[in-house]
Amino acid sequence: MRFFVSGMPGVGKTTLAKRIADEIRRDGFKVGGIITEEIRSGVKRTGFRVIALDTGEIGRLAHVGYGYPRLGKYVIDVESFERVAIPAMSRALREADLIIIDEIGPMEFKSNEFLKALGLVLKSEKPLLATVHRKLVDRYRPLGEYYWLTPDNRNEIFAEILAEIRKILTGRKNEDSGNKT
Repeated sequence: MRFFVSGMPGVGKTTLAKRIADEIRRDGFKVGGIITEEIRSGVKRTGFRVIALDTGEIGRLAHVGYGYPRLGKYVIDVESFERVAIPAMSRALREADLIIIDEIGPMEFKSNEFLKALGLVLKSEKPLLATVHRKLVDRYRPLGEYYWLTPDNRNEIFAEILAEIRKILTGRKNEDSGNKT
């Protein structure tokens, strides 16, 4: 089962993904994939970092400055992003019970390797929770359950997605233990 979450900037998509990861880990399952966070200097956003959920390794996705490729005021650090994101996504495919990709967006699309890895994740039978940039919603909405996050519904959506993922993972765990006897 795939869950896609989108919404306006700052609504809590990354927070939702982190909360789900924490809860699923507490349940004894393995979570893999990536989280993308803002880099701030005071109140100014100066870039984005990518973090591997399984190892905590950090890479830079983008920063304000000069260079190429760019998206708006940000220079995309494809090499640093790929160094963390691609192995994290590969490990998640092999080892994780739940894959999280935060985010599927225009910055990440500057990496052909990310697009290849994303394709493999989408072909997988593993449960996926992905946050999706609002401009890419129509591309991913047909591929799974879709949610538009707002300040008013974010706790309800968190609870709904968490319950569904728990049901899927518990069902798989029970199937696996049933097959071993």
